[in-house]
Amino acid sequence: MSERIVRVVAALIENDGRYLITQRRAGAVLPGLWEFPGGRVEAGESDQDALRREMGERLAAEVEVGQMISFVRHRYHSYTVDLHLYECQLLSDLAIRAVRDFRWIRSAEFDDYEFTPADEASMSQLLGEISQ
Repeated sequence: MSERIVRVVAALIENDGRYLITQRRAGAVLPGLWEFPGGRVEAGESDQDALRREMGERLAAEVEVGQMISFVRHRYHSYTVDLHLYECQLLSDLAIRAVRDFRWIRSAEFDDYEFTPADEASMSQLLGEISQ
C-alpha cells in the first residue's frame, strides 16, 4: 500500500513585524492547534490558486501570492503532508469563516502557541532565516 501524500499550501503574511496565524476549528484534524493560514491543494489546482481559494474560504481574504519560501515534509500517523509556505501580501480585511480564531504575532511569540507539527517545522526554518 502506498503512502498517502497530501499537498498543502500556507501563507506567510507579515504586517509591521507581526505574522498572521490561524487556529484550527474543534471539528478539524489537529483541533485547536495554530498554523499559518492555508489548506489542501485540490486536483488540477495550482499552489497559487489553492492559496487564494483557501484564504477566501477560511478568512474571507484576498491575497497576492509571492514566491515559495519553505518546504517541509512531515509524516503523520496515516499520511504525509508536503507543506509549501509562500510569502503573501494581504489585499483585503480578514473575517473568521472556517477557522476558530486568528492572531497577528511577532516571531518571538511563536513559542507561546501550539502549532501543528508541519507548521512547527516550517516555522523553525523561517526563524532561522529571520535571525540571519
